Amino acid sequence: MAAPSLLNWRRVSSFTGPVPRARHGHRAVAIRELMIIFGGGNEGIADELHVYNTVTNQWFLPAVRGDIPPGCAAHGFVCDGTRILVFGGMVEYGRYSNELYELQASRWLWKKVKPQPPPSGLPPCPRLGHSFSLYGNKCYLFGGLANESEDSNNNVPRYLNDFYELELQHGSGVVGWSIPVTKGIVPSPRESHTAIIYCKKDSGSPKMYVFGGMCGARLDDLWQLDIETMSWSKPETKGTVPLPRSLHTASVIGNKMYIFGGWVPHKGENTETSSPHDCEWRCTSSFSYLNLDTAEWTTLVSDSQEDKKNLRPRPRAGHCAVAIGTRLYFWSGRDGYKKALNSQVCCKDLWYLDTEKPPAPSQVQLIKATTNSFHVKWDEVPTVEGYLLQLNTDLPYQAALSDSSAAPNMSGVRMEPHRHGSNSILPNSINDTVNSAKPEHTSMKGTSVKNKPDFKTTDSNAILHPSLASNASNHSSFMDMLKKNEVDETCALPATKISRVEVHATAMTFSKETPSNPVAMVKAGERQWCDVGIFKNNTALVNQFYLLPKGKQNILKVGNADVPDYSLLKKQDLVPGTGYRFRVAAINGCGIGPFSKISEFKTCIPGFPGAPSAVRISKNVEGIHLSWEPPTSPSGNILEYSAYLAIRTAQIQDNPSQLVFMRIYCGLKTSCTVTAGQLANAHIDYTSRPAIVFRISAKNEKGYGPATQVRWLQGNNKKAPLS
Repeated sequence: MAAPSLLNWRRVSSFTGPVPRARHGHRAVAIRELMIIFGGGNEGIADELHVYNTVTNQWFLPAVRGDIPPGCAAHGFVCDGTRILVFGGMVEYGRYSNELYELQASRWLWKKVKPQPPPSGLPPCPRLGHSFSLYGNKCYLFGGLANESEDSNNNVPRYLNDFYELELQHGSGVVGWSIPVTKGIVPSPRESHTAIIYCKKDSGSPKMYVFGGMCGARLDDLWQLDIETMSWSKPETKGTVPLPRSLHTASVIGNKMYIFGGWVPHKGENTETSSPHDCEWRCTSSFSYLNLDTAEWTTLVSDSQEDKKNLRPRPRAGHCAVAIGTRLYFWSGRDGYKKALNSQVCCKDLWYLDTEKPPAPSQVQLIKATTNSFHVKWDEVPTVEGYLLQLNTDLPYQAALSDSSAAPNMSGVRMEPHRHGSNSILPNSINDTVNSAKPEHTSMKGTSVKNKPDFKTTDSNAILHPSLASNASNHSSFMDMLKKNEVDETCALPATKISRVEVHATAMTFSKETPSNPVAMVKAGERQWCDVGIFKNNTALVNQFYLLPKGKQNILKVGNADVPDYSLLKKQDLVPGTGYRFRVAAINGCGIGPFSKISEFKTCIPGFPGAPSAVRISKNVEGIHLSWEPPTSPSGNILEYSAYLAIRTAQIQDNPSQLVFMRIYCGLKTSCTVTAGQLANAHIDYTSRPAIVFRISAKNEKGYGPATQVRWLQGNNKKAPLS
């Protein structure tokens, strides 16, 4: 987690859809990128289910059906895969619930479920402010507040410290309640506390941690329950324990439990000398975490820390918090109780905070190459604000003449969150290609070949064998079984209407000749990495890159600017027939994460044909039928096509990213049959979804052009290519 002074809170200021009214006592869970909110109260108890998509920045109200539960507040709310369970809560003033509902979020279908009562003892009584935590196939219910009076208008509170276990059925439904026999001292009765369950990576014993709550006075104690032995204990902690509080949130990311907000003693009150019932209480925006491995508290935002510039969420209680990836989202809650108005004041804002730098993205993948540009993509990284794309090349380029001006360091880059549109944040010359058309059931995902291959042949079935060859000047004719050819370019066009097929470009071009490069080759490690730009989405059209000032090894920070000023740097265009290495890193509020593995591609050489397009695969009695359309840019007459199949070899087992291809067709027709015998030798590629890999290229008078790579999806069957 970043140091307290480096926390970069983000307030989401622009979104679409029906925004739920402000409230407190609601609950939220996450299903992938969705934040799902239910219940809460403010001028009545809310009964709608609201969903916020953190990727599209959109609120929506799903069309729910089935046994729709009544509105409730301070209820239990947990998520198991795509089903959500709701237990208890306040349904109206003084009237609490002990009913259990299940929501199948995949269909937005509600169902009231009736668990079996415990073998001994009574089922949980109606309550609010309890904790309801999920681990494995069981939910754990602890504490809460009950009303001793049968008259809902005459509220007689009773704080609870009972403990129940609810066993779930797989997929849908529940088995029943049980009352585990626990060891040790049980925590004191309480409500509006938090409980989370954490299991160390190296230890198979999950622990439940209960913190704070209310029992006439706010509490600051921490309790631990070993789920396997059912033993309660009070762990000794280090660091500064957060102030006593209730109506706060606790969220687990990694090995840390983050505590935010809640009701705390008023500043200046001495809770040790005065009666806790006489204390004044206030909302807080303090923020701390407990390292669950070392039991050490760390304060990120103290209760006394002022926020005059409104750079973080204001004090609140009864809000919701949800973790999506390594990002924490906070929404609504109340910021105080106005005695004069006898009403709550609820917050209407949505905030998020990145708790650590993002992981490295996948390798950069090539969609299409031209003589002076690349269309590239990489897999999305959840909850990031942008991507830094860099390249280097063996081609010498002139450094910028001035070394006195440079763009700022991108660490902690601040970009306006959740604004979608042009992918080109910086620079303006790098165009957005995120909205380029994609065929039905077709993905542009694929692998990239880092090194230029040396093609070795046997008889009529040529085999493409990637090797460590790096000499870019020795090329000969592809006419005779691909002898001694190397990869020169990468280019592909998307296929259309291909069922269960992925099409993308490959890092291979078959050329008749390549002009000799008089420049001596230089190792990649000796070359500087140059910025292409920062992109909001995971795709880019690259035709230029930025030159570093002379003598600089990286972009340095200038002033206090949040966004790099690339206008201070010179640009250089890509050139034909040149190899470029790419890497990409994700950016969030904590800064730039680690870079991806390096991919290498070459720009096209003028005069060679483009890649075949519109590849289709269908089954027939002999095996499969493979067909394609001629290149849209043949650059002359097409003399022949070649199709290749990735085959199983011992080398692939040692290095799965280095595919070996066997030629299965050479001719003028734009189709061929792949026999069952050939498919029996096919390699199943698992770089993304399991698939058999084909490559198809065209040849004109000058030679072979780039190949289109097709991944024929195979489901999860490793042994049956035709499944």
